[in-house]
Formats: sequence, C-alpha cells, structure tokens
Amino acid sequence: MDRNNMFKKVLISLCVMLLCAATQAAQPNVVFILADDMGVGDIQALYPEGKIKTPHLDSLAEGGMRFTDMHTGSAVCTPTRYTLLTGRFAWRTHLQEGVMWGASQPLIAENRLTVADVFKEAGYNTACVGKWHLGLGWGKLEGDAETVENIDHEAAITGGPNALGFDYFYGIPASLDMQPYVYVVNDRVEALPTATTGGMNGKAFYRAGPMQPDFDHEQTLPVLKEKAIEWLQGQEKEEVPFFLYFPLPAPHTPILPTKEFQGKSGVNEYGDFVMQVDALVGDVVKTLKATGKFENTLFIFSTDNGCSPMANFKEMKEKNHLPSGPYRGHKADIFEGGHRVPFIVHWPGVVEAGAESKQILTQADFLATMAELVGQAVPDNASEDSLSFLAALKGNDDAPIHEAVVHHSINGSFALRQGKWKLAFCPGSGGWSAPKPKDARKQGLPEFQLYNLEEDPGETHNYYGKHPDVIEAMYQRMSNYIDHGRSTPGARQPNDVVVKLIK
Repeated sequence: MDRNNMFKKVLISLCVMLLCAATQAAQPNVVFILADDMGVGDIQALYPEGKIKTPHLDSLAEGGMRFTDMHTGSAVCTPTRYTLLTGRFAWRTHLQEGVMWGASQPLIAENRLTVADVFKEAGYNTACVGKWHLGLGWGKLEGDAETVENIDHEAAITGGPNALGFDYFYGIPASLDMQPYVYVVNDRVEALPTATTGGMNGKAFYRAGPMQPDFDHEQTLPVLKEKAIEWLQGQEKEEVPFFLYFPLPAPHTPILPTKEFQGKSGVNEYGDFVMQVDALVGDVVKTLKATGKFENTLFIFSTDNGCSPMANFKEMKEKNHLPSGPYRGHKADIFEGGHRVPFIVHWPGVVEAGAESKQILTQADFLATMAELVGQAVPDNASEDSLSFLAALKGNDDAPIHEAVVHHSINGSFALRQGKWKLAFCPGSGGWSAPKPKDARKQGLPEFQLYNLEEDPGETHNYYGKHPDVIEAMYQRMSNYIDHGRSTPGARQPNDVVVKLIK
C-alpha cells in the first residue's frame, strides 16, 4: 500500500471517530426518577388545588413539559416497572395480577431488550439506583422455594439489573415493606442479613423479616439519594453520556419522613414524605448543575401508580388535599386514579418551557422514545407496546400517537382508552376502592363500564348499553391487542402465557 492511500485511510478513520464522538457528545444524558405510590394531585404544578408544597417539581414542570394523560402499565408496582423498562405490558407474562415479592425470581428474561440495553448500545454509561421490585436470581439454600428463608445471601445474584443493561446497581430488592431488608450492590448483598426486624404497623407499615445490621427504614431514601448523587458526580469527567434510572421507595409504605420533613406539609405524614421526595429531586438537579451536566440532560419525573390508601385519604381530605386530583380511584384501581400519573420532562433547549401535551400515552412508550433519541433500531420481538413521543417533546404534537392504549388493575382487569372513550372490562374498580370486584358483582353492576372522559373525567356516568357500536369496536381492538402479542404496528408476537380478556 502506497503512502498516499495509507494517509487517506488514516484520515477517513479519524473523521469517522470524530463524527462518532461528536454525535455521542450531542446526545443528552437521561435521568428518570420514578416515585412510588404518588398521585397527580400531589404536585401543585399539575393540580394547583393540592395542599402539599412541591417547589422543585413545580420548577421542573414550569421549565419543561407536562404530560396530562400519561398512564402506567399497571395500577401497581412490579408490572409498571416491567412495562417501563421493556416497552411491553407485564400482563403478557405470567404476572397476570398482583406484584412480586422480595424473594421472587426475575420477571424480565435476560434475552429481552430493555431501555438500558438501548442506551448501552448507544455508548452510554448506565446505572439503576433504588427499588428494583422485578425479581432477582437469588441463590437457594434448598430446593426451588421462593421464600425469604430459602435465600442463600452469600451466593451471587443473577438476572438483576446488571444482566439487563445496567453497568451499576445499588438498591433494595423490592418495596421497602418487603423483606429481606438488604442493600444489593451489583450482584451481591452489601452485608448479610444477620439481624431481624419485627415490622411496623399504620403508615409506617413493613413486614417482619431478615435485615442487614445497619439497615434503617427511615434512612433508606437518604442512603439511595446519596448513592445516586455519588454516581452522578462520578460522571462529571466522563466523555460519554449517561442514563440513570432512579426508582424511589417513597412515598410508598413505610411512610417514614426523616426528622427534617416531619410535620412540614401540614397535611399528614404522607404529605411530609412527598415533600421529602420533592427535595430529593431538587438535590439531584443541584448535583447535575454542579457537575455542568444539567443543560444537556433530559430529566423525567413520574410515578409508578396512584396514591395508596395507606396514606389515609380521610386525613388528607380533611385538609382539602386530594392525591388523585379530579380523578376517581387510587392505587390498584382500573379507575383513572390508579394509573394516570405525573409525567414531567425537562430538556433545556429542546422542550419548550411551560409546555403541555395531551397525548394519550403509557410509560411503555419510554423505550421507543429513547431508542429514537439515540438512533437505535428496535427489533419486532421487543418493545411491543411502545411508540415514540419524541416528536411531541420537540413540539410536533398534532396527531395522536396511539390509536388506543391499555390499562390494567391489580386483580388483572383490563380497560381500553381510545380518544374520549374508556371501556373497562369489569363491573367495579378492579382494585381496592369501592365498589371492589366482589361487591360489584354482588350488586349486579353492568359487566362493562364505558366512560366519556372528555365530559366526565371523574368517571361518574357509565354509558354501558347506550353505545353498543363503540363497545363492540373497542372490545374487538382489545382482543386484537391480546391475540397479536402487541398493541403497536409490527409482526405478530407471542405472549408468554394465555391471556384472558375477561377475568
């Protein structure tokens, strides 16, 4: 090879490297904070009538975009997390109702694409800090029993965040009221659970069980915040972008605000805990600004479902605070309060300050949006319920992104939302609010519920029996979403199990 040709090849290689570096540098960092059991009525920027002060979240909303019709993949914890990370509804797996536990095995298959994989392929550093609640591949002492007593805490953990695209994990196995009470660092427990806690009741509820000696429920949120900030500070001098998924264990039970926040809200302990979550958001923003990363960070705040009854609705109502805002129901329900959640996106220079989107979306759409953002293709057998809303973030918010979206309650009941119409395929709440499933059937309520959310966002008037053509069309569409293994355009895919529309 002559010197001229060699020089040309070197020059071309350098140009390619520089182009790749420039492209990577232009890609934003992404931080996603997911609060636990918190409603749209808990953030004043989203519901001004709320009585809990949330200045940091309000500031993010004022400087970014509010999505007013965003929904979780389920009205409870585990399936929402599965949906968010995979772009696929969890009811396509064996988890047809309820949630997983601290000793549960992994729900996400290691060969399934996650949003962390998408970022890794694009050259990002990735981290998960916080509440996992998607099962872990614990070592077993004897047999296959998924019990806390059968966990071999000395064995390496498989199938967790490190196997699903995250470079770093520091967090707790499940909800903060579920044993074992240990911190997991990547694929090992931080310390063996040689202590035992007796559990607590009331708003401070958590179950009795094994615990690492220095574990303190009240200090868990501060510990996780410290670890997340520590990791972000470590990215200051990195030349590649980063993705931080920060699922909080709060304001879920045990509702244990630290001393600094006790009594601060003037509502109750739950309100105090929400204020602590808001302050945590402020501390993360402060860290990003201190490291010079904030201006190139796409920052998202959302929650995994609505507020839990454990927060004591009666107490809050006496203070004129409604955690679900104008919507009916709460955590676990097929009603809007169960799955319509806050979703705030702040992205300087791209998202218009004070913008609002009325797109009907679900958190499943996060994966497709991030894939488009970083230029990664998604195969047909992944992200089956996800469509990108990147255009909406950039102000092109004219046409509906979805023809319809699916909702799911704790007992496995479905609902379909299409435009102004919402069809619930059950007679009651499908969850914990009245009428509960058994009571609804005893009362002989109609088998389906059809609501016009444009006229009736509080779901007070059931149009069942008055629009049979609407019900028939929506029933057929929901059946197709189940049968085709996806709710988005693409090749038919299998569900992991047989899925029944009517429970």
